[in-house]
Amino acid sequence: MTVDTLTDTSTGVNMSDMKLIAQIEDCCTPVVAAPLSENEAASLASMLRVLADPARLRLVSFIAAQPGREACVCNLTGPVGLSQPTVSHHLKLLHEAGVLDREQRGRWVYYSLRKGSLERVATVFATGGDFDDGAGRRAS
Repeated sequence: MTVDTLTDTSTGVNMSDMKLIAQIEDCCTPVVAAPLSENEAASLASMLRVLADPARLRLVSFIAAQPGREACVCNLTGPVGLSQPTVSHHLKLLHEAGVLDREQRGRWVYYSLRKGSLERVATVFATGGDFDDGAGRRAS
């Protein structure tokens, strides 16, 4: 039997300081439009800290790639190679941060990508111009 321990990144998330991602729209102007205030920077950093863990990013990516952008918690341990308690911890943080929605269906819990959650984070960094779409093409 193997037991996963939480990484320093995971334990570094201070739950009392964690802000909901939905609050980005209220607190923060795009970083390219004007310098962030000290409070805006602290709030944004708290929100990004939740997403800054590789396991949590992989979970979000896996869930987003599923049909309906949802997945049963029973199917999430294999793709990230972590124990069920560790995956549940990461999912709880993502849910509390407003990235994922959670729905109990019988004995299983299904997680889905909360509509607009990642777009709100992205808007803070929006340049308003063209960008490379990752395949070397320009998009607008």
